[in-house]
Amino acid sequence: MTRLNYHHVDVFSPRAYSGNSLSVFQNAAPLSPAQMLAVTQEMRHFESIFLAPTDSPRRYRARVFDLISELNFAGHPIIGAGSVLHSLFEQGETARWVFDLKEKSVTVTTRRTPSGFSALLDQGTPEFLGELPQDRRAEFAAALNLEMNDLSERFPPEVVSTGLRYLVVPIDAGLDRARIVSRDFERLLASVSAEFAYVVDVHQLEGRHWNNDGLLEDVATGSGAGTVAAYMARRGRTEPNQEWVLRQGRFTGRPSEIRVQANGSRAEICNVLVGGDVALVGEGSLHTLPASCV
Repeated sequence: MTRLNYHHVDVFSPRAYSGNSLSVFQNAAPLSPAQMLAVTQEMRHFESIFLAPTDSPRRYRARVFDLISELNFAGHPIIGAGSVLHSLFEQGETARWVFDLKEKSVTVTTRRTPSGFSALLDQGTPEFLGELPQDRRAEFAAALNLEMNDLSERFPPEVVSTGLRYLVVPIDAGLDRARIVSRDFERLLASVSAEFAYVVDVHQLEGRHWNNDGLLEDVATGSGAGTVAAYMARRGRTEPNQEWVLRQGRFTGRPSEIRVQANGSRAEICNVLVGGDVALVGEGSLHTLPASCV
């Protein structure tokens, strides 16, 4: 394999050069995980997705990498990949795709729009893994450059998962100041069985998320949005079975809109849907691949 084709898309926006950018590699089966990571780091998007076809024409094996490692699950790469496949192989207005990730399989429904595509990902049944203890909230607030009085009075921080374990941190104020300032934030998260943190303004329904080193802010986080949707419906901030918009990316200069919906009841959330618009930006090929021993 000497050439690797890819598609560049922007997710959670109908316009190119906004939303969350993504590289989609359509036939990446020959690549090793080390090569996939090296390619992701070269492309410099927040994440890249690598696909391999199966015997079913609408089912693909998928591996997702951020700039640090492989992810067990992700939202915006799946939404972007489904839209790319629709543009290549499906002439109809809608299509349904299945992606087999490391630890789960997910479905995404894509639809043609005047500006490109729209996609809706079923993230499955959420897990609610426990509130952040009261005596640790000041520690986490400080790690996120927040004051205790910034934290929501009504909604406590809680670990929620739809594939990745997020500490959902609801706040009443301070979203503009929020950032990771702890030098050991990943260890701090691990102490409460979380992998990432998502800070959300419960009044404006706007959120922020970063790599755990705090050096890079994500534009729009599909996996995190799923946990926020489940949390908000369970806690009564939003209504189950109704779609609403979570905003993210304003602080990166790429405002994005993530459509979310938690289905079921407050007592039992059955599944979470996360979707948005996708703009096709371009395509190309890598003529030189990283060494397999990278």
